[in-house]
Amino acid sequence: MNIKHQIGINSQIYQDALQIRREVFVSEQAVPESLEIDQNDPIADNYVGYVDEQAVTTARTVSAPENGWHIQRVATRSEYRHHRYGSELLQAIIATAREQKIAYLVLDAQLVAIPFYKQLNFELTAREQFLDAGIMHREMKLNLAHK
Repeated sequence: MNIKHQIGINSQIYQDALQIRREVFVSEQAVPESLEIDQNDPIADNYVGYVDEQAVTTARTVSAPENGWHIQRVATRSEYRHHRYGSELLQAIIATAREQKIAYLVLDAQLVAIPFYKQLNFELTAREQFLDAGIMHREMKLNLAHK
């Protein structure tokens, strides 16, 4: 898989990421597009994984307090799930964060996705589960400072 990333909304990478997000969140999960496209889009670093030039998986990062990154909008097209593309993409983000001396990564995991993130060593935080866009989530964190 070829992984590309770029900050901002004026790129093919962003358009590819948005296409996947629309398929997964808006079409499959019925998240209103008005919630899916938000104020973080112009400032986020969008990551997209390509297989045979086809955009198959995406995630984005935005800065978080105290030298962290918040991972958001993790999605894989339905026909490409269970091939470890999402995992490979997140491993690339983790590696980039380590290279850039980021202290931690945090994300809001849909409850059904918690086992996926646990496989990548993310841990549940003390924050109670919460509703976001009509879907229950839990906050998860991966400390990078001493690893």
